[in-house]
Amino acid sequence: MTEKYAEERVSAEQTIHLTVNGKPYELNVGSKPDQVGPSHTLAHTLRETLALTGTKVSCDNGACGACTVLTDGKAILSCMTLTVECHEKVITTIEGLMDPKTGRLDPLQQSFIDETAFQCGFCTPGIIMSAKALLDENPSPDEKEVKEALSGNFCRCISHYQVVGAVLAASEKAR
Repeated sequence: MTEKYAEERVSAEQTIHLTVNGKPYELNVGSKPDQVGPSHTLAHTLRETLALTGTKVSCDNGACGACTVLTDGKAILSCMTLTVECHEKVITTIEGLMDPKTGRLDPLQQSFIDETAFQCGFCTPGIIMSAKALLDENPSPDEKEVKEALSGNFCRCISHYQVVGAVLAASEKAR
């Protein structure tokens, strides 16, 4: 979506309604400091406006997957998605996977800890969100399906064997 089209589309609405991690947000669109700019990416809005810094921005051009979040249950690259495109969408970030009542981690997050599937952790939220989308769609993936689902996520410091193992282990525990 071009910036001009996004501005035209939003000009009639002036407000974007999002649900992020179960919480509704009403964001005014404009160029003032307290508004979401028509050209702001979802990654920018999550991090800078909503202070949800679990979503990471690495390459900022859709090549690494670090910024992956779920939109209406589907994995998307938040650095390549304009916030105005997310009007009336349900967004889930890494912060939204934890059970808000008990504080317990999602079983997939726990599996990454149990399987030592991360080192520095910068890319881990995006990998987990891609894996979450896979497991929500296919609770019993095989190794090839896990590798395919994570093929858009890049990490420089870990072995992808532990990541694949963590996803498969979470799948096993869910059965």
